Amino acid sequence: MTLGRPETSGISEGRPRRPHPLGERIRTRAAAAAACLVLGAGLLGGAVTGSWLTGGSADEDGARTAYSAAGDLWHSLPVDRLFPPTVDGEGAGPGGSDRTWTRIAVAPDTGCRDAFDPLLRKALAPVGCLRLLRATYTDATRSHVTTVGLLFTRADATAMAALRTRVEAQGLDRRPDLMPRPYAAKDTVAADFGDAQRASWTLSVLTDAPVVVYAVSGFADGRTVTDPQPAAKATASGATSAPAQAGLGHEAKGLADRVERRLRTAVASATEKPS
Repeated sequence: MTLGRPETSGISEGRPRRPHPLGERIRTRAAAAAACLVLGAGLLGGAVTGSWLTGGSADEDGARTAYSAAGDLWHSLPVDRLFPPTVDGEGAGPGGSDRTWTRIAVAPDTGCRDAFDPLLRKALAPVGCLRLLRATYTDATRSHVTTVGLLFTRADATAMAALRTRVEAQGLDRRPDLMPRPYAAKDTVAADFGDAQRASWTLSVLTDAPVVVYAVSGFADGRTVTDPQPAAKATASGATSAPAQAGLGHEAKGLADRVERRLRTAVASATEKPS
């Protein structure tokens, strides 16, 4: 067995340098370890603080991603994904009867200038109008027509939540002087579907997407309706108004619900992580 060569770098005046005491070396190593621990804790704390500053939990990040994805769908999704040529409404009619709606026209994507009654346009103004998508459908008998719309806003989730609270608290979605307007396409059964022909409507402010979903229904023969009713009232048990008896509340609500579902499905697909 051989020993390593002795340390000679500290020899002076013919006397060997004294080796470092064992305790001193241990204290040095302990100090270094403590410094690393403090540094690591600082980095970890900085990372946590950074996550707070940039949005917090993964759930919140995912919610923001879905919200942003929903706001982009108006220009990235084919029209048939949101407004398919045919919509099946199983159980959507009066008494749980089935409905089938056929698309007869798609409006060019536009702003919101002429899409709502003036008071409704004013109520929606705080969230802004980024883009409006609309399509008009008719039922299987071609006696009813319904315009369904998706208003993509410029608002964040907080503003959408505030609008929804106001709409619900003040009943703005149930007032006949705050109604969405139909899209009356020429040379179709909806050609005479104007403001005076509106019979029932529904409007929903989403809070997990910058979107307002609505639908408005009427008779295809162009008859004037003097007592339009919101879909919630026209679909109530025992309702006897003309819109209720004709099932026009069910037409508006059924189409709006199914278009909203398609929107949510599209958002889920857009935010799905590849496996």
